[in-house]
Amino acid sequence: MNLQDYIASGIIESYVMGLASESERAEFEQMCAEYPALVAERRKFEESLEHYAAGHPVQPPSEVKVKVLKIITMENSKSSKNEKSSGNVGWMRFVAAASVIIVIVMAAMYYHVSEQNRTIIEQNKDLSSTNDRLKERLDTTQSTLDRIVQEQSVVSDPNALVVNMVGTTVAPRSSANIYWDSANTSVYLVVKNMPKLPSDKQYQLWALIDGKPKDLGVFDATDEKVILKMKNTQKAQAFAITIENKGGSPSPDLKKLQSMGKTMVTQ
Repeated sequence: MNLQDYIASGIIESYVMGLASESERAEFEQMCAEYPALVAERRKFEESLEHYAAGHPVQPPSEVKVKVLKIITMENSKSSKNEKSSGNVGWMRFVAAASVIIVIVMAAMYYHVSEQNRTIIEQNKDLSSTNDRLKERLDTTQSTLDRIVQEQSVVSDPNALVVNMVGTTVAPRSSANIYWDSANTSVYLVVKNMPKLPSDKQYQLWALIDGKPKDLGVFDATDEKVILKMKNTQKAQAFAITIENKGGSPSPDLKKLQSMGKTMVTQ
């Protein structure tokens, strides 16, 4: 038998790791007795296992530690019983030590892979969270761009009538602008100066038609100057803003009239 072919067959690894059959083990031990080079290759592989274990000093799971100690105890016990009757005591101890090394190496590899998987899972969670934040920012940016485009289209619409709403004696500093297209009945409100209200109150916009108020919706004052889409109306001689309870009222509280502006449209 060619020794190099025998070594290349993987018999050394199978023998050391306890995977060889009884006949393969017997043949391997006989070959080791005949070929010192085979023994040297076997020791080289055993040393590589030891070096791997030494180079990966990770803490294995507690249950592996218990199993290792149990193996050591069992092998020491077997070795003690066989010392008087066997000339291979040193060999048995070597096998026991090799078995312990294999268990430790396998446990270390298992623990290392588990830690890598845990790290990958955590990284995926971080990436998912980052993606969610980016999506939220993109949505906010898109919403802002849409609002700007809408505002520009409303302000630059030649068919829109601009109604300047000024403050009343109750709220002299209140002011707003109405952009109203009577052709398509669209009404947009730009709040220029209106203080924020308590949480149980809201501003309400009205269209005054032949002396009767028509509800055009409620809104809250903001720090930013934005265009608010209100309810449509085809007619209006004037627009007015009052303070009402949150959710709006079926009729305006004229005592809390904040701002008003005439359309100057004859209807």
